[in-house]
Amino acid sequence: MNKEFDVKDLDLAPKGRKRIEWAEQEMPVLRQIRERFERERPLAGLRISACLHVTTETANLMRTLQAGGADVVLCASNPLSTQDDVAASLIVHDEIPVYAIRGEDNQTYFSHIEAALNHRPHITMDDGADLVSELHKHRTELLGDVLGGTEETTTGIIRLRAMAKDGALLFPVIAVNDSQTKHLFDNRYGTGQSTLDGIIRATNILIAGRVVVVAGYGWCSRGIAMRAKGLGARVIVTEVDPIKALEAVMDGYQVLPMIEAAKVGDVFITSTGDINVIDTHHMEVMKSGAIIANSGHFNVEINLNGLAEMAVDRVQPVNEHVEGFILPDGRILYVLGEGRLINLAAAEGHPASVMDMSFANQALAAEYVLRNHEQLERNVYTIPEEIDREIARLKLEAMGVQFDVLTPEQIEYLNQWQHGT
Repeated sequence: MNKEFDVKDLDLAPKGRKRIEWAEQEMPVLRQIRERFERERPLAGLRISACLHVTTETANLMRTLQAGGADVVLCASNPLSTQDDVAASLIVHDEIPVYAIRGEDNQTYFSHIEAALNHRPHITMDDGADLVSELHKHRTELLGDVLGGTEETTTGIIRLRAMAKDGALLFPVIAVNDSQTKHLFDNRYGTGQSTLDGIIRATNILIAGRVVVVAGYGWCSRGIAMRAKGLGARVIVTEVDPIKALEAVMDGYQVLPMIEAAKVGDVFITSTGDINVIDTHHMEVMKSGAIIANSGHFNVEINLNGLAEMAVDRVQPVNEHVEGFILPDGRILYVLGEGRLINLAAAEGHPASVMDMSFANQALAAEYVLRNHEQLERNVYTIPEEIDREIARLKLEAMGVQFDVLTPEQIEYLNQWQHGT
């Protein structure tokens, strides 16, 4: 692809600009970073290829990187997550090349990743590791330019750690998702709210009184379970990790194997990062009318091919976000958002105020890679704790929240071993 951009409609730019500016009001930490970047220009001359969800929050990250002197190109990290007006605005108002169209097919999706790689990045910025994967598999001639990368989400980090374990990862990557100011807040509060938002927008169902089955009990699933419970659902959690299953029990949820939960659930939500978490043998015992949604990065957590083979007919009873699969016995199962990220397929993703911290991590991780890449090995790293804490401090300051600091006496006590009871 040789075009300088590929988006749906540049005429959407004015609307996108307003929405980007609205989100910016909720992103004070990133705004402070951008102000510093404008003064110091720490990323001057750096080429960054970003494969992220093209949303209003991402637009503010791109503008921050650009303010720091970086030459940025953006493509989508999911075919259904692009906000077309935002993509148009970045091109028209910020002169940032964007390759992303909501609803693009797989061929277009990967051609857009190819276009982002044609930028010959010094730093990759990924959400799901598709950019890094394509770079390592098909564009190895570009690896000599790459100083390092950053990764936004759990699924991508799983892939990158597998690459590192096999010796296949050829540059260092910062696991932004592992920052406490990312996964404790974005994953839990962002995913929890936006997932339920997407399901409600797609279906307009009442959550109260329904049995909601949440697959997994990582940080994203914890947020989903918490928000579903808060809306009045009876929540069942499924898990494969005994420690997480025990934690779910202690948090007040019923824990069942998926095959048992499948028999009683009304709404099913996956968020595990693994394949076929809801499989055909689960769907064979679900109640007619069951709703199935995914909040994991890739559309592999629900066995969609298996369900399609089981079905004798398919209908769209409400809108493009709801598809009914009619089974031979007359039951109908509803899949939301084509099994893709429901919070972005049917809603607007996480609120800007929580993405403020996530994208502050991304911006500072890019700066960290530039400064430290020579000391980093070909591995997956967590952002330094002092950066994580500074992001939290800035967020609290922006919220008007004051907190204690240690006295010199307390610091001395914590750094010695002589004092006992």
